Amino acid sequence: MIRPRHLVSLGALAVALVFTDAVSPAQTIVPAPAEVDMNVEDQPGIVPSPDQEQLNGPWEKQVVFYRTSEPPGTIIIVTAERFLYLVQGNNRAIRYGIGVGREGFQWSGLQKISRKQEWPDWRPPPEMIDRQPYLPRFMAGGPGNPLGARALYLGQTAYRIHGTNQPETIGHAVSSGCFRLVNNDVIDLYDRVPVGTRVIIKQAASL
Repeated sequence: MIRPRHLVSLGALAVALVFTDAVSPAQTIVPAPAEVDMNVEDQPGIVPSPDQEQLNGPWEKQVVFYRTSEPPGTIIIVTAERFLYLVQGNNRAIRYGIGVGREGFQWSGLQKISRKQEWPDWRPPPEMIDRQPYLPRFMAGGPGNPLGARALYLGQTAYRIHGTNQPETIGHAVSSGCFRLVNNDVIDLYDRVPVGTRVIIKQAASL
């Protein structure tokens, strides 16, 4: 079992997970989004097993037919489909079900994974604290943290591919621009891709 570096006991805390930061010129970003409220509940002393968060049905991780000219190892995110593809070559890809940004939060562009972190800490940006001063200034990594078990940072932006403590949101457009996977899947992806991996974010498969 993978255990976090810290356990956080915050009770029932409403956390608005809004990442606002400058993005690279290669990206196309929609206007600044509004706030998103997310419930963060932590059970002290209980570390959920990734196996307990295995998805079933259409969002389950699986190898699929996927035709692309991109080289193996490339990550392709298709927002409209709610899928992340890790290209394997030979017209195959590992497909993960994801949660994406809600309307007004979605974006597209080309990035690279600039950093990887296990059980990442969360520091709400100043703009978010200004809007919601009751939020914690710092939340240590752990099962109650909205970033989940792993985070893969996208370029110099504030966006990430990360886990979640709300697996029921996979397949929905609810985030503030980040791409979330259940912890079991983000751990799998994290172990497969290195820093420097190319990430293509598309609104639709035809783009």
